[in-house]
Amino acid sequence: MLEVLFLACGAIIFYIYAGYAVIVYFISRITGEKLPELNAYPDISIIISAYNEEQEIGETIRNKLQQDYPSDKMEIIVVSDGSDDNTDLIVKDFASSGVKLVRQSPRQGKTAAVNRAVKAASGEILIFSDANSRWREDAVRKLIQKFANPRVGYITGKMVYINPDGSLIGDGCSAYMKYENVIRESESRFASVIGVDGGIDAVRKELYIPMSPDQLPDFVLPLNVIEQGYRVAYEPEAVLNETALSDQGAEFRMRIRVTLRALWALYDKRNLLNPLRYPLTSWQLISHKLLRYSAWIPLTGCLVLNPLLLDKGSFYGVILTMQVIFYMLAFIGYRQRNEVQAPFVFYAPYYFLVLNTAAAMAFIRFVKGEKQILWQPRSG
Repeated sequence: MLEVLFLACGAIIFYIYAGYAVIVYFISRITGEKLPELNAYPDISIIISAYNEEQEIGETIRNKLQQDYPSDKMEIIVVSDGSDDNTDLIVKDFASSGVKLVRQSPRQGKTAAVNRAVKAASGEILIFSDANSRWREDAVRKLIQKFANPRVGYITGKMVYINPDGSLIGDGCSAYMKYENVIRESESRFASVIGVDGGIDAVRKELYIPMSPDQLPDFVLPLNVIEQGYRVAYEPEAVLNETALSDQGAEFRMRIRVTLRALWALYDKRNLLNPLRYPLTSWQLISHKLLRYSAWIPLTGCLVLNPLLLDKGSFYGVILTMQVIFYMLAFIGYRQRNEVQAPFVFYAPYYFLVLNTAAAMAFIRFVKGEKQILWQPRSG
């Protein structure tokens, strides 16, 4: 019985991190399609959410004003979520460039702020940006291309993390995003992308459904679009550069928060997990999200059960040795987390452990019924 449980845990881990990626890759190559590109310039509204972003908001607005897109077709709206620093004053300095300030007071969180900004938006395409997101000059033009397909309702771009200090957290985050982007590109070719990161996303305004303040817009909004019968696409040429968190505490808190809100999103949209009604979407959600957030369970199972099976053959001794080495490398990574240009062999296991420990903590908070709506930017 213990052998069966151990092998089952191992098979689940393999499927979560390799099996699903391989399956969607081959499906995309067999049945995938290249989506047509849009040659028109629809009216767009860029919505930037901000809370106490006086250090970032000016440069972010300038970045959007420099986009290679007709200025008469583009409006920029900054929604300030109860900021009590100079964020609002800085935004007002751009009023002559057509930038609009929408203030939300008292503070209610990013989701409520986005809902408020959408009401003020006039564009037929809504594009969302974080207050520290820097887009390449052609990002908007590239991002909206796939709207040429009338069945595409939501498009997400490619997030590239910049890690100026070379910390393990930054390198681990960057490696993880490269892995995620490969999966998203495959998903986009034959179905919908499951889960986006925010920072560079576009949706048809007619498909926008206001969300409750506790919901995660980067997860719930794409699922709302899928639920309405439209596709969520990935555009790798629409590039967002964002500085990775270099502080391990902030990264860990951010991962707990994002996972907690994603678990609540899965609960809110649990109807999409029904394989009888949504066979493809349910398989993707379970494989790419639900199992990923639950990977700490089979990982723990393998670690606990392995020593109990050493008398069953050398195979189990080899696997235990591999596990011990992996977690030792993660520990070394932890000790060297503030080093510059640390080897991949250390930061990959360490960041893997950060993700799964954060997921376990988020699960505990989810079971306790906790929700997190507000947080401090770049501190988790």
